[in-house]
Amino acid sequence: MNKHHYCIIMAGGVGSRFWPMSRTNHPKQFIDVLGIGKSLIQQTFDRFTQLCPPENIFVVTHEQYRKLVKEQLPAIHEENILCEPARKNTAPCVAYASYKIAKKDPKALIVVAPSDHLILKEKTFIKAIKACYDKAASEDCLLTIGIRPLRPDTGYGYVQFKESPVKEKDTRIKKVKTFTEKPDHEMAVSFLQSGDFLWNSGIFIWSVTSIIKALEQYQPEIADLFKEGNSVYYTSEEKKYIEKVYAHCKSISIDYGVMEKASNVYVRSSAIGWSDLGTWGSLYQHIPKDKEKNAVVGKNVLLFHSKGCIVHVPKNKLAVIEGLEDYIVVESGDTLLICKKQDEQQIRNFVNEVKARKGDKFI
Repeated sequence: MNKHHYCIIMAGGVGSRFWPMSRTNHPKQFIDVLGIGKSLIQQTFDRFTQLCPPENIFVVTHEQYRKLVKEQLPAIHEENILCEPARKNTAPCVAYASYKIAKKDPKALIVVAPSDHLILKEKTFIKAIKACYDKAASEDCLLTIGIRPLRPDTGYGYVQFKESPVKEKDTRIKKVKTFTEKPDHEMAVSFLQSGDFLWNSGIFIWSVTSIIKALEQYQPEIADLFKEGNSVYYTSEEKKYIEKVYAHCKSISIDYGVMEKASNVYVRSSAIGWSDLGTWGSLYQHIPKDKEKNAVVGKNVLLFHSKGCIVHVPKNKLAVIEGLEDYIVVESGDTLLICKKQDEQQIRNFVNEVKARKGDKFI
């Protein structure tokens, strides 16, 4: 295993579209949403131990989740849990971890990944990341993993590619032409038909030298803040300094802040059985179904004259459901959600309404 291979796992999100299971104090990355005995962040950590030593895996999360990270990932080093005092999107997250890694290993090659994605074809994934590591080691470039679109999905960002200007060792690596944020349905259909668009997975690979160079070029204000911390990383002064940095740091994504601006960006097309598990509907696609196409997580669920539903209840609870078609039924703690699958985009609105009427108790 290459000692210069590193991983940054981003684990600070709240996952409000997975309410009521995902709550502010216990978001979806820390939940066993698939009912397989491991949370999403545990699956992610285990996946990356096949690519880099455990001591080279860093988790960036919100301060309130430090204890959860430590409980669920006992193998991680305490100093590798980077706690953000405020949510400022992914560019500050990447900058913080990158400058800290650079101090430890200036030759580091880094993969950055969300903590809550599903990847079913892990061997194929490992091969894809290794190919990107190799390219990142040989030249100044920024890479992302692209997924061949299966449908005209309006919930994903897209990457348009063209042939690489150089002969690639891995022919699946292409030059990025454009990034497009979540399109409308008509545009998504045209992307699918064109054949030169991929879903943007939000998984990135680069050398620490290349990402710091890009941050300094395209986000100098953010870069300067974290560069000034070089003298305090891995010391008792780090926490205090990071609190000061985040008070002044702007909120911006690494996609918009760097990837969409840089000219040395490449995409590696990969069939890795990927889903960002962003909604209950996306989870439905990855849970075994009964003969009526119901996807059930829970040991005591009885369904009658119901089809196309996703049901997720605690294993010690009995749920008897009759006469529902294409519904989401979720019980978690003190809350029960019953919602049409087609209306799942309303869940964030439900959360806002619950907060307005009932306060934070159920959020």
